[in-house]
Amino acid sequence: MCTCITYENGDFYFGRNLDLEYSFGERVVITPRNFPLTFKRMEQMSHHYGMIGMAAVMREYPMYAEAVNEKGLGMAGLNFPGNAVYPRESKKKYQVTPYEVIPWILGQCSSAREAVEYLKETDLVGLPFAPEVPLAPLHFMLADRQEAWVAEPMEEGLELYENPFGVLTNNPPFPFHLMNIRQYMNLTARAPKNRFGEGLDMEPFGQGMGAIGLPGDASPASRFVRAAFLRWNSRAPREESANVSQFFHILDNVAMVRGMVLTEEGREDITTYSCCVNACTGVYYFKTYDNHRIQAVDMRREDMNGSGLISHELPLGEDIRLL
Repeated sequence: MCTCITYENGDFYFGRNLDLEYSFGERVVITPRNFPLTFKRMEQMSHHYGMIGMAAVMREYPMYAEAVNEKGLGMAGLNFPGNAVYPRESKKKYQVTPYEVIPWILGQCSSAREAVEYLKETDLVGLPFAPEVPLAPLHFMLADRQEAWVAEPMEEGLELYENPFGVLTNNPPFPFHLMNIRQYMNLTARAPKNRFGEGLDMEPFGQGMGAIGLPGDASPASRFVRAAFLRWNSRAPREESANVSQFFHILDNVAMVRGMVLTEEGREDITTYSCCVNACTGVYYFKTYDNHRIQAVDMRREDMNGSGLISHELPLGEDIRLL
């Protein structure tokens, strides 16, 4: 379970909640321009755009959950069980694995439009990183300042959808979310008007009643609607600290609290981390479930022409400032 959003208020921001019942060895990872990116069926990229995101590093390979490149293009993988289909063979021009597609796209594309043109000729093939590392069932959101798209590997192939809401969660497939959100067209951040019956003298008796019916449960469909409503009605001063704070407030409203969602095995599904990337400056902000303090890594302060991965461990313990 995950929620990905975009946000623009002066600068452009891309980020997500990652909801999982376990840690996958995540850390903030910068892939500089000259780190050799290898692929199962595609040519190696010896030189490419630099990128920053959250990843597990296995055998010196960055397994990104999400990342943003130096051109301002972001891409995230979200859980899509029961729907994701990865063929072993394909006749498409480009064949990349699900764990390769984020660095493959971000390494060579400077815009969402350019990425979509590549993905139109791409299949995500079912080749695991290693026998002991199974493929995660994923769909993807990619976005820049101009537009957002969703890519879903289905039985018919890799389906691409323009995403006018700048939000993605999990199942069902994206067309369902586009239809489902129409049930909430009457929601408003303003005080509601009486539409119950003409001539009836009815006024709201409290603030926030225009959004009665906004779902608050943790299901993917409800998180999609809630995140979209908060994102589109968001107001914040046009400066960095306010934008970052507002971004995390939106994610907090669709986050998993330990105990509210249990897996079939009885394990707690929690928001292991939340992140917000200023795609214009390359600063990656994040916080974890047990450390609410916002931390930051600035990609452009590192040697972006290097050839080795740069990684930062996550400070997991709560960091309380005593006044």
